[in-house]
Amino acid sequence: MKKNILSFAVLVAALSFALPSQAQFKFGVKAGLNMNSVSLKDYQGNLDGDNRTGFFAGVTADVTIPLAGLGVEASLLYDNKSIALSDGTNEGKKTLHYVSLPINAKYTIGFSSLASVYFATGPQFSWNVGDRNWKLSNIDGMSQGWELNASEFSWNIGAGVTALKHIRVGYNYNIGIGKTAEASVLGTAVQGVKGKLKNNTHQISLTYIF
Repeated sequence: MKKNILSFAVLVAALSFALPSQAQFKFGVKAGLNMNSVSLKDYQGNLDGDNRTGFFAGVTADVTIPLAGLGVEASLLYDNKSIALSDGTNEGKKTLHYVSLPINAKYTIGFSSLASVYFATGPQFSWNVGDRNWKLSNIDGMSQGWELNASEFSWNIGAGVTALKHIRVGYNYNIGIGKTAEASVLGTAVQGVKGKLKNNTHQISLTYIF
């Protein structure tokens, strides 16, 4: 996996430096909605992840070769994600705060001067800038302590439409590669149980290109 990530980063860097003089550089502002899907692994208990919504906002920049339709888009975002765990009766919630850097390779198909469609994929690096401790009590019969990771690596797959050269609407599925958090369960029902939490996110975005 690390070799694949490095190879992709080298490819993106090479593409950026090799872009011809007619390449188009664009900057904009981006915001949207996060819809999180939480899953548990190696947890021996009665917990399920509940879907929750959050938001993201920041700046974006992309470079495109007009004739080929190839390009790279990078964004710097504040990423707000809400997660929840439930045992069917009680629920624990946590808001996650990240600074995220998605770097996507893009392929754009222009239908006219008024509209175009793009497809994108690439890695995303996120850094947790909020509280990393999540304490749960009276849930699944135990008191639980979840420690959130300081950083996360994920992968984006998305598509969207650009209209009137300035308005871009997109959908993106952010796939968590590693774990978001790890649990140490301390209670009388189950002693020393470990669990891992992974977060995948559906995203709807609106971008204004200057």
